[in-house]
Amino acid sequence: MTPSVTSSPRRPAAAVNSGNSIPSLDGIRAIAFLIVFVSHAGLESTVPGGFGVTVFFFLSGYLITTLLRIEREKHGRIHLRDFYLRRVLRILPPFYTVLAIGAILATTGVISGALRWGPMAAVACHFGNFWMIRHGESGLPEGTGVYWSLAVEEHFYLLFPWIFEGLHRLPLSRKARAGVLLGFCALILAWRVVLVRGGASANRTNWGSDTRFDSILFGCALAIGSNPALDRSPIPDKIWRRVLLPIGLLGLTWAFIDRDPAFRETWRYTLQGISLVPIFVVGICQPSWGPMKFLNWGPIKFVGVLSYSTYLLHCLVLAAFTRHTPLTGPWPGLLGLAGTLALGWLIHITIERPAANLRRRLSHGSVPAAPAA
Repeated sequence: MTPSVTSSPRRPAAAVNSGNSIPSLDGIRAIAFLIVFVSHAGLESTVPGGFGVTVFFFLSGYLITTLLRIEREKHGRIHLRDFYLRRVLRILPPFYTVLAIGAILATTGVISGALRWGPMAAVACHFGNFWMIRHGESGLPEGTGVYWSLAVEEHFYLLFPWIFEGLHRLPLSRKARAGVLLGFCALILAWRVVLVRGGASANRTNWGSDTRFDSILFGCALAIGSNPALDRSPIPDKIWRRVLLPIGLLGLTWAFIDRDPAFRETWRYTLQGISLVPIFVVGICQPSWGPMKFLNWGPIKFVGVLSYSTYLLHCLVLAAFTRHTPLTGPWPGLLGLAGTLALGWLIHITIERPAANLRRRLSHGSVPAAPAA
């Protein structure tokens, strides 16, 4: 039987499976990708590309924890084998395809990059973030630096199913379990403070798995404690929309405009994680309201569906266009976006869809994984 979420006065009916989606999440995913793309297309001084990655982290934590919660409530347990199988089939085929494309482009001179075995092996084995922290991106194809974020997610999801299952074996309420995850977020914040006071670089706090897990955990905590797709909120819709959403937007604005280095490498990620909560809640529960309609517009949802492959591809495409086109101004970026979407769609239909079909066939009746961020 297909797991679904029943409707209520304060939340939309939302089926969480491979054929349906929670409202607004594809749109949020699309916005996150576009933020990253525009930043890397030459506007990094004004567009906070790193925030797009934070949104991806939060969304991934929320969505995958929602699926785990549905699976456990349906079966009484989570199937670890199926969880890891879903992650492997979702993440690795596009991951290695794009990495191979990057290596070919660098070898043939289409993009720059003198390949070396050490950094390439680190990225291929999902430790690229820590390699880049220590050695930089030298020895990698130009444009594959984005792989640091995939390493953070893979490290997190090696651990999280065990934490999730362990919390459910304790005599705790849902909100208490969410509180434990928020406690982990506080500890990670404290660890960042210690590192920054000790002179750690911005790359160490931005790219390290141990310093960025909280961006995923905030989404996990929302999915467990008061899931807008599963639970009836005690807070009226108009309070979320008129009070909490503006507070969240103000929090994000603060995170963007405060340029103090110590704040940016410590409290910024925490403030962004907290501020994203009302945006997700309103987007999921009120998808037909005002600006949330845009997140559910067909073309935006389409970009969101392609966001994983396009995220992996976009810097490679931008590097190639920048290197080989005489155009200036916005044209390399616009052409780069068109090329990225076209290649992302090709990877989606030739690699991601067949992998998703295989994922469903091999799953033992547990909830199939939704697209990763």
